Amino acid sequence: METRSPGVRHMCTLSLLLVSVCPLRLCSSSWMWLGVTSAGISEKLGCANLPLSPRQLFLCRRKPFLLPSIQDGARLAVSECQSQFRHERWNCSTSQQPPVFGHELTSGTKETAFIYAVMAAGLVHAVTRSCSQGNTTECGCDARLQGGGSAVDGWHWGGCSDHIQYGTWFSRKFMDNNMKNTSTTRGGYTLNSMNQHNSEVGRQAIEQTMSTDCRCHGVSGSCAVKTCWRMMAPFDRVGVYLKDRYENSVQVSDRSRRKTRRKDQRRPPVDKQRLIFFNKSPNYCLEDRRRGVAGTRGRRCNRTSTGSDSCNLLCCGRGYNTHVVRHVQRCECKFVWCCYVRCRRCESMNDMHTCK
Repeated sequence: METRSPGVRHMCTLSLLLVSVCPLRLCSSSWMWLGVTSAGISEKLGCANLPLSPRQLFLCRRKPFLLPSIQDGARLAVSECQSQFRHERWNCSTSQQPPVFGHELTSGTKETAFIYAVMAAGLVHAVTRSCSQGNTTECGCDARLQGGGSAVDGWHWGGCSDHIQYGTWFSRKFMDNNMKNTSTTRGGYTLNSMNQHNSEVGRQAIEQTMSTDCRCHGVSGSCAVKTCWRMMAPFDRVGVYLKDRYENSVQVSDRSRRKTRRKDQRRPPVDKQRLIFFNKSPNYCLEDRRRGVAGTRGRRCNRTSTGSDSCNLLCCGRGYNTHVVRHVQRCECKFVWCCYVRCRRCESMNDMHTCK
């Protein structure tokens, strides 16, 4: 029987999470190959046809009602990744060729770290939302806080707090291998344990960004008593949180490299809330099809900006082309009695700059 290394199994798991936005990938002992084209996970596809390990297949068959949440979580994560990096040289582009995220999926860079974190967070968010909406029978609201509160201040815990514990549990079970996610100051990390560490940072990001909402109760709209509950933040706030972790990620030693410097071996353990990576990122300036790097040629840039979307930074010093774009829209709309809206047709000419 064919065996798979833990790192390859972990890549296949992440590949499954991406079937809702990319074609389904099947896994071999060396790589992920293009399989059946699918718009998403459906009941017709079934657990038996998914590239799962025996443990994941058992989990899938026990909880097939969570497959739509896997699909929603993947869409949520990829969309947010592309939103957070839309002005960067690496814009979280996906590929129709395996692997889904190109070289970034296995490069051990900061981008790899963000991908695993945002995918794990997306799965937690989607499963937890499904629980709170009453779409599953196994989970619902988090009732642990109910009944507590402050009688002096006139409020108590109630309502429907989001049950992130269930979503976090499922994300760990589904994405992580059985391998314990630990490292020693001498041993360093493997690619697999690095990915698991970053996945856990993504899950904890859901809890770190939760907020407390309250509703007032009382006569004539007064706030004599408040009922409060905990709820997840919108996922774009989670994306901002993880982007900050990406910017402040920590480089760690790779245990697979035998020639490791002693000063790297004695580093203290990394904070569990920080993303980690092995290798420095490429500049992403030029296209590299072998690595799945799209490059920045043809990307739209901002000539007046000083940030990452500036033509100087985004175009990597190659310069840019300027195009005049004609924009037509409705304007000066007025309501005419009775009963329609009359508008003028306005045209404008704008400059658009794209990288050479």
